[in-house]
Amino acid sequence: MSHIKFFSTNGHPERVDLRQALLAGQAPDKGLYMPESIPQIPIEKILQFSKMSYPEIAREVISPYVGDLIPDEALRAMLRDAYNFPVPVERVFDGKYILRLDRGPTCSFKDFAARLMGRMMQHFLAQEGRSILILTATSGDTGSAVAHAFYGLDSIRVVVLFPEKEVTERQRRQMTTLGGNVFPLAVSGKFDDCQALVKQAFVDMDLRGLNLSSANSINIGRLLPQAVYYFYASSRVAAEGEDAVFSVPSGNFGDLMGGLIAMKMGLPVHRFVAATNENDEFPRFTHTGIYEPIKPSKNCISNAMNVGHPSNLARLFSLYGGQMDETGRVGKEPDMQALRKDLFAVSISDAETRRTIKEAYAQHRIILEPHGAVGWAGLMRYIDECGDWSPCVSLETADPAKFPDEIVRLTGLNPPLPSAMAKLDDQEEHFQRMAGDYASLKNYLASLDRAV
Repeated sequence: MSHIKFFSTNGHPERVDLRQALLAGQAPDKGLYMPESIPQIPIEKILQFSKMSYPEIAREVISPYVGDLIPDEALRAMLRDAYNFPVPVERVFDGKYILRLDRGPTCSFKDFAARLMGRMMQHFLAQEGRSILILTATSGDTGSAVAHAFYGLDSIRVVVLFPEKEVTERQRRQMTTLGGNVFPLAVSGKFDDCQALVKQAFVDMDLRGLNLSSANSINIGRLLPQAVYYFYASSRVAAEGEDAVFSVPSGNFGDLMGGLIAMKMGLPVHRFVAATNENDEFPRFTHTGIYEPIKPSKNCISNAMNVGHPSNLARLFSLYGGQMDETGRVGKEPDMQALRKDLFAVSISDAETRRTIKEAYAQHRIILEPHGAVGWAGLMRYIDECGDWSPCVSLETADPAKFPDEIVRLTGLNPPLPSAMAKLDDQEEHFQRMAGDYASLKNYLASLDRAV
């Protein structure tokens, strides 16, 4: 069985398989890996998904990219193990639904990608008899999901960079109470600073001996699993012949890219709502055709989306025939007509986010946290401007208990604390603070290497 090759969005001539792309994280020219061809799932097969479990659907979506790199039974076992939690699709009213992606071990949608990534990486590393160091940046939930997914694995160490003042206490504690092979770094700066440091480390020849890899959405291993839940949600809400609208809270645009890949694989989609917070560089681009990163990014209550230049725009541009480098410089314009046809981009203010949390609870008795509220507000804006459509699915990406202060203030309700988070407040934290310059990170990584 053959497998799909991956290319760099920056044009590097090398083509790699999924194992190489997964373990490298980023292409050698700072580009992001994209599949040379996107496999098609016949509509007859997609219509059968309504009778299949989440791990079974995941196997149909993921296996064409894996090919013969992982035996089928081993892949099935990984998927059953990774997705051993519920994935609720809740009807709100009429044909409008919330897809709750917050039931994994860290109560975030990042669990869907991180858990499978960890299992696949461990499989490949065992084959090669080597170890790696995962270096990743987080604006909120990626760090905890990655830390938990890789915690305790002998062949993998994890260094997580997070902006010290822009994550909630519970988000931080999910990263800093593990210890072991997990090393959190609180950076004095923004998420974009953390992300830039990670990208610089990947191309630093002095650090080649560390065998660096990434678990950010710059890693293709993050995107492919995220395509699965679009197929799953559609199979639960759409009848034969129906195209769904998906509203996606968008920060670094990995979640949205997963949906676009699902659509290119054959999933019937009417349109995507790309809902950002006040970091509105992408909505402005879709309206003007001019891309301007926001520097520094704006600090909004939907903190995991505080991204002034989303890395995955390089992939989005590539998918629509364009080219963008890692700095946001546009080398070739994408097909704007096709992009605007598929995507409705909207920016939601903090005031609108808070109003949405309040109104969603008052009117429908649903509890939304800030990121999910951005998605829901974006969907309501889409319906107002483009007309009603059913079915519509809005993604809820984190458990409301991660944002108790806002929820209590806006709804009067203290969201129930999931068991996975109940003991965090009593556990000791282990992390270091670091300045936002590259020399500080390089020195830290060198000291970590010497400690092995």
